[in-house]
Amino acid sequence: MSLVFCSACGEQVADTALSCPKCGAVQAGPKSEKGFVPTLLLCFFFGILGFHRFYVGKIGTGILMVITLGGFGIWSMIDFIRIAIGSFKDSEGLTVKN
Repeated sequence: MSLVFCSACGEQVADTALSCPKCGAVQAGPKSEKGFVPTLLLCFFFGILGFHRFYVGKIGTGILMVITLGGFGIWSMIDFIRIAIGSFKDSEGLTVKN
């Protein structure tokens, strides 16, 4: 466990804390080590081949995307939107976001 600063009041809080104990502001949870921009670009250019899924460690679903050509394009389009709005998760369940 490490300490980070509260986004609202600047108080030190645990990086796993959901809210600041001093001011009660909701804290952004831990985020993925995988980059937002590479994930988004891989999905945009190679989404139907699932390259973005391989990049974030989701090998099984990446293989399924190769076999189905990104769910006939629909699955890759949904992933692109989820990456863009910040709700796409990596293989460890951490959000890939800016």
